Amino acid sequence: MTVPLVYHPDYSFPFPSRHRFPMEKFARLAGYLRSRGLLSADNTYRPGPCRQSWLTPTHCPRYLQRFYSNTLSDREQRQMNLPWSEGLVKRTFLAPSGTVLTAQLALRHGIACHLAGGTHHAHHDYASGFCILNDLAIAANVLAGQDGGLQVLIFDCDVHQGDGTAALLRNQPRAFTCSIHCKQNFPFTKQLSDWDVELAAGTDDANYLETVSATLLAAIHRVKPDIVLYDAGVDVFEGDPLGQLKISEAAIRERDRLVLTTLKNAGIPVATVIGGGYDDDRDALARRHAIVAEEAIRVIERKQLRN
Repeated sequence: MTVPLVYHPDYSFPFPSRHRFPMEKFARLAGYLRSRGLLSADNTYRPGPCRQSWLTPTHCPRYLQRFYSNTLSDREQRQMNLPWSEGLVKRTFLAPSGTVLTAQLALRHGIACHLAGGTHHAHHDYASGFCILNDLAIAANVLAGQDGGLQVLIFDCDVHQGDGTAALLRNQPRAFTCSIHCKQNFPFTKQLSDWDVELAAGTDDANYLETVSATLLAAIHRVKPDIVLYDAGVDVFEGDPLGQLKISEAAIRERDRLVLTTLKNAGIPVATVIGGGYDDDRDALARRHAIVAEEAIRVIERKQLRN
């Protein structure tokens, strides 16, 4: 079995090169995985535009229409902090569908990886932190409504708190939000997740990995999830300009290996999203985002060898 990888070429589109958000990272990530023979026609899945019935339980229809038609207010545009374009609209309505597809593939195969996603700052009726729609909350609501209601654990290891996810799923009993993030970092007004684990700026590899491991094991025991949505943000990296933690690339790989192995051994399906990463070296950033897919493939290969 190969690990399903979800990607659409419209995830990257012509975009200002000096902008802080590295829109080209999605194409570079896919290109890097292809160059290593890890992304091919055999394991690539392409999402279609997100269904309206998936969007409106999470986001305000009037907000969706304002964004689609480029009629956001000046304040809303500042909150979005991304230049509106038809390309942005297209990728914005594709990506949440990609996370839903990744979750469905994970339920079938055990592990699946989305080469985008993790837009966890988006709220019900406004954008924030480069996030316009909240793919994690959308996917959780879809999963909670299927098969009599699946229990979803969102395990968010982006350096920034998943504030939008926490707010959007506050009244969703079948979704449990867990965020491990830097206390001193954006958003500066935090929301209340079901479980927030705040790390001090400068946290190092050993303390970080110990926290991730202990939190995941406790969350599994507490929630008993049917599926985990794992936000594998790489903005925890010590060189990331929006990070503030001191986490090496080797520790990011160990984190992803730990999370995926723990869930695989527990028999819990896991869908991964790439989350944040803002390194100005875009090729290095793409390689860093590829780690979670590389480790997912290794987890599956190790299991097949044992069988």
